[in-house]
Amino acid sequence: MNNNALKDLLYKMADDALIIGHRNSEWTGIGPMLEEDLAFSSMAQDKIGHAQALYQILHEVLGEPEPDKVAFLREEKLFKCCQLVELPIGEYDFSLVRHFLFDHAEAIRYEMLAGSSFQPLAQLAKKIKGEIKYHTMHADTFLKQLATGNDESHARMQSALNYAMPYALGIFEKGEFENELIGQQVFAGEDALKAKWLEKISAVIESAGLQMPKVADDKIVYGGRKGFHSEYLKPLLEEMGEVVSTDPGAEW
Repeated sequence: MNNNALKDLLYKMADDALIIGHRNSEWTGIGPMLEEDLAFSSMAQDKIGHAQALYQILHEVLGEPEPDKVAFLREEKLFKCCQLVELPIGEYDFSLVRHFLFDHAEAIRYEMLAGSSFQPLAQLAKKIKGEIKYHTMHADTFLKQLATGNDESHARMQSALNYAMPYALGIFEKGEFENELIGQQVFAGEDALKAKWLEKISAVIESAGLQMPKVADDKIVYGGRKGFHSEYLKPLLEEMGEVVSTDPGAEW
């Protein structure tokens, strides 16, 4: 089994979870209502926990640095997260739509990975897919609730969906080891994941009375998996690593 292929897959998954976890945590204390403040905070904590577990596999099984170092001390260009997770939280409509689009992709990814030939990842996927089920239930409920609330909330949800979709399709950007991961039965591949995701989210979007955005191939926002990021990632990484970078060798 190609360790570089495994590292590429695990890093992009872990980096996605870490960054969106930190982004969603920014709703703590400013949510539109107390219940949502708590919900977004709890889901953000789950995401960071998923990232830590993936970094731990990278460290213990694949010989990468320990989780705190890869999370807080890597340069921007070494991160493999998609650009969707990097964007600022914006208004609640955008954060909710991002949560809906991203978590459905994650739910399907972990469902697929539960049968992975790479056993440490398969075992983790079986645990995490149960947690993410509740994230997608939350996203579906509030997407439908806001899309059918009144004319303004419907329009805002459609606008947020139109804006987020080109970034969301960037989740499925293929890495250089795509064929090896498929051939070694580690992961069935980004195309298979995207097809399942489109089928799932299209049904929910339609049931909410929204229109599925059409995005031309040349409008899809790629680059994150290869280290090319939005202007928003570097400041976020600096903020995340501010404490640990003061004394990288300290025992916390």
